[in-house]
Amino acid sequence: MMGTVSELCASSFQAFLCPTVRPAATEVPDDLSPEEKQELESIRRRKQELLQDIQRLKDEIAEVPNEIDNLGITKERKSMQRNKQVSMGCKKFNMDPKKGIRFLIDSGLLKNTSDVIAQFLYKGEGLNKTAIGDYLGERQFLWSFRLPGEAQKIDRMMEAFAQRYCHCNPGVFQHSDTCYVLSFAVIMLNTSLHNPNVKDKPSHQRFTAMNRGINDGGDLPEDLLRNLYESIKNEPFKIPEDDGNDLTHTFFNPDREGWLLKLGGGRVKTWKRRWFILTDNCLYYFEYTTDKEPRGIIPLENLSIREVDDSKKPNCFELFIPDHKDQVIKACKTEADGRVVQGNHTFYRISAPTAEEKEEWIISIKKAISRDPFYEMLAARKKKVSALTSL
Repeated sequence: MMGTVSELCASSFQAFLCPTVRPAATEVPDDLSPEEKQELESIRRRKQELLQDIQRLKDEIAEVPNEIDNLGITKERKSMQRNKQVSMGCKKFNMDPKKGIRFLIDSGLLKNTSDVIAQFLYKGEGLNKTAIGDYLGERQFLWSFRLPGEAQKIDRMMEAFAQRYCHCNPGVFQHSDTCYVLSFAVIMLNTSLHNPNVKDKPSHQRFTAMNRGINDGGDLPEDLLRNLYESIKNEPFKIPEDDGNDLTHTFFNPDREGWLLKLGGGRVKTWKRRWFILTDNCLYYFEYTTDKEPRGIIPLENLSIREVDDSKKPNCFELFIPDHKDQVIKACKTEADGRVVQGNHTFYRISAPTAEEKEEWIISIKKAISRDPFYEMLAARKKKVSALTSL
């Protein structure tokens, strides 16, 4: 005779705990009541469901290690892919800042918000500081990027700096123009005090006198000017180094290059063959094409160029300062002992190999000549401040 329902339940539970142990028969005993038979069938169905759940869990657990391994590989691949895209974006930025930022935004690597872009530029990982300055000029100072060479961009950045400074430091200056003028004055003071080519170093008294009346017609506190003077005198601005070779970047795509003869500026006038490179509104010359550093640099700002006849050399042209016949051109050269000194040319006379090359050099240099409006901008700003006080 079969056991009671409790005994059957115990047997079923034992089979659940040990699923490999199966009962010999699955038929329903005849001596059970209909209710007991229904309960037994329900227990058996539940048992089968539990066994299926257990097997499914076993299968899922068996797959976990593989999924963990695959997850690690996927994350690593995603990280590598992201780093590669960021690196590509930085390279694009160094070549064209606007296109680089657009690439990073479109790739989902950079949010198109001013705060996020500012943080990206401030960290500057892999970014050329000249490119950062150029990008900001379209729209911390000096310590995080190099100022661009275009005067209008510098003017916009200095204007933005002055307005932001006055917003964050209310009451220091009467007007943002005061901060603008003083900022330029500090930059020029840094150059005058620490450039070895400047022999006449300004005193504190001269610096103070230069900045009289710029505070909306009034004078700035003398202690402020004295502290600024002493701070710049004791610790000059240090322009940050760029990632990569600046000269390689500068000379990578010149406007023109080639061999020319240059007349020396010493007591004995001798012609020397030099390799000239025209780029970034400057004329660089080297002793050899393999030299990493130029022997001389001639900024073309405010210069003029003309053809000249020379009894000793054909195809000559000159760089000179218009309306200032005896003024020395602001240029520099490297002496034989490695010292960088100011040039002593009132004009640069250069001879090309052929008449055609002479014409081509003259055309290229004329396009590269620019005017430096910094002092004009400062003068205009000071006039504006003076005009405000007379109203």
